[in-house]
Amino acid sequence: MERTTQSADSGGGGDSNSSSRSSSRATSAGSSPSCSLSGRGVAGRSAAAGLGGGGSRSSPGSVAASPSGGGGRRREPALEGVLSKYTNLLQGWQNRYFVLDFEAGLLQYFVNEQSKHQKPRGVLSLSGAIVSLSDEAPHMLVVYSANGEMYKLRAADAKERQFWVTQLRACAKYHMETSSKMMNQVEGQQKNLVHAIESLPGSGPLTALDQDLLLLKATSAATLSCLGECLTLLQQSVRQVGPPSHKPGPSETILGWHGPTSHSTDQLKNGTLGSLPSASANITWAILPNSSEEEHGSQPEPEPNSGPELVLSEEEQSDNEDKEETELGAMEDQRSVILHLISQLKLGMDLTKVVLPTFILEKRSLLEMYADFMAHPDLLLAITAGATPEERVISFVEYYLTAFHEGRKGTLAKKPYNPIIGETFHCSWEVPKDRVKSKRTSPVSCHEHPLADDPGKSYKLRFVAEQVSHHPPVSCFYCECKEKRLCVNTHVWTKSKFMGMSVGVSMIGEGVLRLLDHGEEYVFTLPSAYARSILTVPWVELGGKVNISCAKTGYSATVTFHTKPFYGGKVHRVTAEVKHNPTNTIVCKAHGEWNGTLEFTYSNGETKVIDTTALPVYPKKLRPLEKQGPMESRNLWQEVTHYLRLGDMDAATEQKRRLEEKQRVEERKRETLRTPWRPKYFIPEGDGWVYFNPLWKTH
Repeated sequence: MERTTQSADSGGGGDSNSSSRSSSRATSAGSSPSCSLSGRGVAGRSAAAGLGGGGSRSSPGSVAASPSGGGGRRREPALEGVLSKYTNLLQGWQNRYFVLDFEAGLLQYFVNEQSKHQKPRGVLSLSGAIVSLSDEAPHMLVVYSANGEMYKLRAADAKERQFWVTQLRACAKYHMETSSKMMNQVEGQQKNLVHAIESLPGSGPLTALDQDLLLLKATSAATLSCLGECLTLLQQSVRQVGPPSHKPGPSETILGWHGPTSHSTDQLKNGTLGSLPSASANITWAILPNSSEEEHGSQPEPEPNSGPELVLSEEEQSDNEDKEETELGAMEDQRSVILHLISQLKLGMDLTKVVLPTFILEKRSLLEMYADFMAHPDLLLAITAGATPEERVISFVEYYLTAFHEGRKGTLAKKPYNPIIGETFHCSWEVPKDRVKSKRTSPVSCHEHPLADDPGKSYKLRFVAEQVSHHPPVSCFYCECKEKRLCVNTHVWTKSKFMGMSVGVSMIGEGVLRLLDHGEEYVFTLPSAYARSILTVPWVELGGKVNISCAKTGYSATVTFHTKPFYGGKVHRVTAEVKHNPTNTIVCKAHGEWNGTLEFTYSNGETKVIDTTALPVYPKKLRPLEKQGPMESRNLWQEVTHYLRLGDMDAATEQKRRLEEKQRVEERKRETLRTPWRPKYFIPEGDGWVYFNPLWKTH
């Protein structure tokens, strides 16, 4: 091949940062480095304009050598020369010697041409980068890297600027295409691996259910998914780092990998994982609530003409049910089920219709889990004791932050039963009146389990939850204290997805706390939850930003649940800030761990520390099983719970299957009769659901 270089005369007042002779070796615009560039290069030329007072001249030329360095030749840069780079406000623009390495996809710069064989002063990766023109300064261009770094550069004149822009865009496009091609190649290799494993015989020294092979299949699928997610994030960042007015042109088209395609994904959605091995041992791998077809299934219709039921207080008893959950076991047959299941999930896949094995279940319904968030009712009722709107909103934030520890039962990742449509859960709490006071000044009791001996000296807090919808799966709960004229109405849609080595659950919806004596309504949302490390010892963390607001008083709060960084960092961190919006004044800040210690700092300089693990837990009261209706959670799931406690997974699975089949029969009846489902306790209102007889309508 023939190589062409071109020189430029040095300008007056030569600067040490300038180059009197600048050779450039450039591919033609948009060409691939794998093809010959002979006869296709951009014609060389001279540029005589000064750069930033440096007086340097850059002369990009053409080259017939392939940047791939074929034929044993030394790898040549695609383009090099002097550009002016904006450094900072003090130093402004300075001449630097730039080298575009097309093959490596890097833009490097040096102090001058003589130092280009030394370590570069800076390196910018061009894969996925955006290169745009700018009017901020004459002949200026900006290179936005996908990692957020940015170079502001100036060329000698408009033609030279366009030449650099063309070459930089071609390099960025080529390496983005290469990344996508590599992802497709990796996907093909992973498919071949899975096919080879699944083609093994069902018996013999090496089978398709071999533990190491299942682990290999699961981790390879998760790795492929995570790489695909990384590429997607890279492409998203490319779009975000560019200037607002910049839209990628044809030469900047962002090409991407569209994700793996797998027939096994369709099998999962249809609930036909026939190759899953039997699981009858004692492992408790767990994830968070999702909306699986196996548990929502088709839903039963309650007794004819059934309406809201009156739950008598005298029938309720203190809950003494064992709440302990088994830690992760190590039984190999159940691990095989997990690995086999994970190996067929696709990143971002909705888990709505993924059939999950019985042994991952926690021994309570999701509706009861919502009730367990109310385990500190004294803090909830104390909100009404606040003398000012500021005290009340801070009290609500204090209660909100302390609610998740007991509701989640620590960090153990367990999956509650997905409630079926029409399922309900009733309970109540009795809170001694002398324990309900403003928590701003009163000390927090520790390690107590308070009970009210005299009902006349206690407040009654009632709770009812119901599954009101199947698709999407919506749960509602309502609690009220008539004596304190306080009530909470909440609707939640749980939406789960597979995230490689984690499962994420979004809690879509909102709740409203009403303080009738003050005419205040506090609207709040809920954080997302994640089950991490699902291949080893799964654990739960909360994440996302939650908002609390009261339109009447102008107070609002932002609560952020921080997920653990990939490297280092603490787990279960939470921060909060309470603001009075009309005056833009921050009245309280909080930080700590949602399942540990929380520290609150108030506007007057006072501080308070709350240890969530030492807060008194009020046991809920509910009717015994024999007095519960057939659609009440504990009665509905009692057989499944019984066999889970015994560790008899086969029997638990059979009981679950019978329950599901009954649900399907009732669903078919409703479809035949075209009878819509009507919940007992909640009615649709706007975008949400409200209790049929709320306190604000009766008092």
